[in-house]
Amino acid sequence: MKNNLFFLGTGTSQGVPVIGCSCTVCKSSDSKDCRLRSSVLIQLAEKNILIDTGPDFRYQMLRQDVRNIDAVLYTHEHRDHVAGIDDLRSFYYLNKQPISMFMTKQVYDAFKKDYSYLFSKKEYFGKPKLNVTIIDKSNPFHVFSNKIIPIEAMHYKLPVLGYRILDLAYLTDANYVNEKELEKLQGLDVLIINCLQKKPHISHFNLDQVLELINFLKPRVSYLTHISHNLGLHNQIQKELPKNVYLAFDQLKISF
Repeated sequence: MKNNLFFLGTGTSQGVPVIGCSCTVCKSSDSKDCRLRSSVLIQLAEKNILIDTGPDFRYQMLRQDVRNIDAVLYTHEHRDHVAGIDDLRSFYYLNKQPISMFMTKQVYDAFKKDYSYLFSKKEYFGKPKLNVTIIDKSNPFHVFSNKIIPIEAMHYKLPVLGYRILDLAYLTDANYVNEKELEKLQGLDVLIINCLQKKPHISHFNLDQVLELINFLKPRVSYLTHISHNLGLHNQIQKELPKNVYLAFDQLKISF
């Protein structure tokens, strides 16, 4: 049985279009140039596994008509990846089932500070039940019998996690991966990786860097995500990319 992945959002922290911007990308009428904040939904063995809950999470769930979330994996604690967490309670009310969450201690500590009402021991009406599992880069873990391999990368000075699930890997908000972690990305069928823009950036891969990494890893196919308006028009940039490298776009579905 094929597993599916849906790109819920493929934009960077500001999304595309950017508020107040009049560039050709932000004014484009092509739906592929309209990007919500980055997140994916993976349908694996009849389970819905979500990676990140950004500020567009509520709309993404409505747009995709998602009725259940079984587990959430978090990459890091920046707001464009976590700010929609409160809307997970809708799924708890709907299904009356705890939601499993997987994150590093670094992310958990940030959640306890910024969303203390969700993670306090005090119970109250309306509070969803969240089952948190603390993970780290060194140890694979299982989500409903599915093996997940964490991959650590650096987002400037902030450690972040990507995830390998079977022969698919998802890595966002990174500009460096060390040799040991790169070994976990060998033999991939599908690589999904961030690509912010053409110019160098302090905390994200640019286009040249990500193409160099793809050439080194040699996955069968690669999709670029976490894209800024500065990268350029979707259809124009796609024509410049090598064979089997694609710009992801919102609501794209792939099977693996």
